[in-house]
Amino acid sequence: MKGVRVGYARVSSEDQNPDRQLDGVVLDKIFIDKVSGKDVNRPQLKLMLEFVREGDQVVVHSMDRLARNLDDLRQTVKGLTARGVKVQFVKENLVFTGEDSPMSNLLLSLLGAVAEFERSLIRERQREGIAVAKKNGIYKGRKKSLGPDQIVALKERVASGENKTDLAKELGISRVTLYQYLQP
Repeated sequence: MKGVRVGYARVSSEDQNPDRQLDGVVLDKIFIDKVSGKDVNRPQLKLMLEFVREGDQVVVHSMDRLARNLDDLRQTVKGLTARGVKVQFVKENLVFTGEDSPMSNLLLSLLGAVAEFERSLIRERQREGIAVAKKNGIYKGRKKSLGPDQIVALKERVASGENKTDLAKELGISRVTLYQYLQP
């Protein structure tokens, strides 16, 4: 039985365009996520994993599009191949079937580690940039969820005995945020 060719593409944010990733690749279906690859909690990845069946082939532009974490990459590839699904990485020119050579597994591990390292560098540069911006007074952090008047009203309502969980829901904030506003 010949399966279907399923594409998976990922970009890190809504404003990025994933079209180039599988351009020119013949596919029967494609799943596209527009979220970070920091973990495997991605809606389209989950749908793709549920969709594919034995005999199918998952085609991904490159390993870092599937996962930015070595453990996640290896587990995802191993999980798919154990179900009889082939995994092809176009950029690296590698196909995994579950009966892979030691060299293929080494390349998966090495290139996956590079993707994880790259993500760590991105986060480090981001932290450094924020620190410099804060030092220069440019970066003020995230906008507060509640204004000064809302905070005063919140404290009064809590003092009068209103339920904190209900207040958090009403104000559209988490309980953790509510408790932060209640601190002196």
